[in-house]
Amino acid sequence: MTIRAAEERPCGPRMAVRVSECCQAGAQACIPTGMRRRPDGDTKMSEEDAESAGHAKFFPVSWQELHRDAKALAWRLLELGPWVGIVAITRGGLVPAAIVARELEIRVIETVGVATYEHMELGQPKVLKKPRADDGKGWLIVDDLVDTGATAKIVRELLPEAHFATVYAKPAGRPLVDSYITEVSQDTWINFPWDTEPQFVQPIIESSVRR
Repeated sequence: MTIRAAEERPCGPRMAVRVSECCQAGAQACIPTGMRRRPDGDTKMSEEDAESAGHAKFFPVSWQELHRDAKALAWRLLELGPWVGIVAITRGGLVPAAIVARELEIRVIETVGVATYEHMELGQPKVLKKPRADDGKGWLIVDDLVDTGATAKIVRELLPEAHFATVYAKPAGRPLVDSYITEVSQDTWINFPWDTEPQFVQPIIESSVRR
C-alpha cells in the first residue's frame, strides 16, 4: 500500500493525507463495485449502478481506522483551541465528534441536522435541526466527510465564524473546510463502518470450481 501526503508533506497526526486509488496504509483493499451491500439488502451492486451514482470505486473504513483518523484530527485541532463546544453534523459526524470531544475534553455538544443523501442518491439539502451556537465563534464543526460541499455550504451559512473540520474530504468540498485528515478522489464512495457488516465469503477454491 502507498500513501501520499498532501503537498508532498510527510504523513503525521497533524498532516492531511491523500488516498490515491483507494489505497491507505493499513487499510483494506478497495472493494470491487460488485461487492457493496445495496440499500435493498442485496450484497451485490452492478457496475451500472455504481456509474449511475457517480462512484467508480469504493473505499472501506473500519472502526479502528476511523478511530485512528478521528484521533489524528483531534491532534491537529489541539493547538487551535480552546473551543466553546462542538457542533456535530448528523448523522455521520456523531461518531467522529465523540472521539474528538473525548480527546480534547470538550463537554458541550450541539448538533445540526442536514439531509443530502437518500441511500447513495444525492438530493436537495434540507436543514432538519439548527444548532444553538450563535454565529459559531469559538465553536468546532465536526463531520465525517465533505463530499460535494452541499452540506458544508449550508452549515457555513448557519455558523460562519466556526472552525469546520472533517475526517475525510473530496476535492469538490475540500475548500469549504478548515481542517481534514484524509483526501479521497471525487468518484470514491467511502464505506463507513456503521453502513457495513461482516458477511460470509465463499472460499476461493469453491468459487473457482463453479466457474
